[in-house]
Amino acid sequence: MTDPRSNGPGQGPRKRVGILISGRGSNMRALVDACKTDGFPAEIVTVISNRPDAEGLEYARSENIPTVTIDHKQFADRQPFERALHHALRDARVDLICNAGFMRLLTAEFVELWHNRQLNIHPSLLPAFKGLRTHERVIESGGRITGCTVHIVRTEMDSGPIVAQAAVPVMPEDTPETLAARVLEAEHKLYPMALKLIASGEARIVGEKVVTEKDGGPVAVMFSPSLDP
Repeated sequence: MTDPRSNGPGQGPRKRVGILISGRGSNMRALVDACKTDGFPAEIVTVISNRPDAEGLEYARSENIPTVTIDHKQFADRQPFERALHHALRDARVDLICNAGFMRLLTAEFVELWHNRQLNIHPSLLPAFKGLRTHERVIESGGRITGCTVHIVRTEMDSGPIVAQAAVPVMPEDTPETLAARVLEAEHKLYPMALKLIASGEARIVGEKVVTEKDGGPVAVMFSPSLDP
């Protein structure tokens, strides 16, 4: 009898993923859709939010994914909040965490508990433009290429081994809003691909770098402005 959690013939069980959100969870939706595809090596087993009014919770429920709300405002400091978060993830038997618009800084203790098992997506080509107001700062800098990054979480904000990146051009007429929308489209493709690499074991964390079987293949070059006449 086939294990319903299996990736397919000859493959092991799918990785159990917990998604952390604070808002609408658009990247969560992209991950949920990816996990529905045949042979995808991961399944979403819980969605946890630190905000009871997070829009993404309703979507997760509509997809029959168990949800948990752990309101950070109900805790005196970060440690008891993170203990509750850790217990909820452990109770769901989570293998991997995906941060998807989770707007809470995590302590070194929590990060260590989930060492090399927590992914985050950031709307820039890290290590450039860490933190907030990313698109506004990119435009102010005069940069012509930006993008998004999926990385393994470390204690320092927006740091850690990089799993995958996507480059996005900055157009002369861009506002922070139009640039954010273009980068978000790339995020929705990049995050599922990065999760697939990690969950399948195709990507390996070696020291503070991620090595994948795809590394070293043909390289496409993006030019901004375009070389085309």
